[in-house]
Amino acid sequence: MPSMFIRVEVDPSVARQPTLAKKLAEVCPVDIFAQNPDQSLRVVDDNQDECVLCDLCIQACPPGTVKITKLYEQR
Repeated sequence: MPSMFIRVEVDPSVARQPTLAKKLAEVCPVDIFAQNPDQSLRVVDDNQDECVLCDLCIQACPPGTVKITKLYEQR
C-alpha cells in the first residue's frame, strides 16, 4: 500500500552499499529500512507513514542521498 503522508527515497548508490544499508536499518526507530538477503537496502513501504521525522537517516548518509517528502504539504 502506498504511503499517504510520507515518502522516503534513498539514492541507489546508498541502497547498494551494505554498510550504509545496515546503518539505516539500525538508526530508524520505526523500521522504515531493512536489508535484503543480498545486504542491499529495502524501504518498508508499510512503515513509511510511521516516520517521526527524526532525521537520523538523513544524518547517517552522505548529504542529499536520503529524502523525506511530506506528501500532506503538497496538496
